[in-house]
Amino acid sequence: MVLDRVLHSSVRYPFDYGFVPGTLSEDGAPLDGMVIMDEPTFAGCLIRARPIGCLDLIDSGHRDGKLLCVPVADSRKDGITSIDQIAPTQLADVTEFFRTYRSLEGRTITILGWLDHGAVPALLARCRAAAAAGL
Repeated sequence: MVLDRVLHSSVRYPFDYGFVPGTLSEDGAPLDGMVIMDEPTFAGCLIRARPIGCLDLIDSGHRDGKLLCVPVADSRKDGITSIDQIAPTQLADVTEFFRTYRSLEGRTITILGWLDHGAVPALLARCRAAAAAGL
């Protein structure tokens, strides 16, 4: 288990937050993922999840998409396949979290917006190819 960062006290992750193994984003880190959970899990927990969309943003000059997912093992979320099924206020909370948390770190961020599940395969393919190439 590795502590990656400590958040400033005024913010908290809106969903369980982690990364997709075997991927590499333009920012040089694995592709970030958020999983909509009813209860928080624990550091190091592996969750099989289905992506339903992503938050597209630029962080310090690098494209840094954030997958939004639902857990495969939660049958209550079986019918959720699109970010259109998530309350707009929840999506706004996530957007504001990243804007605030990056700002507190003194970083520049540009929120490009939410993309539905159709954008996910190309993002995953790029990030898996970058990891395989060792970029």
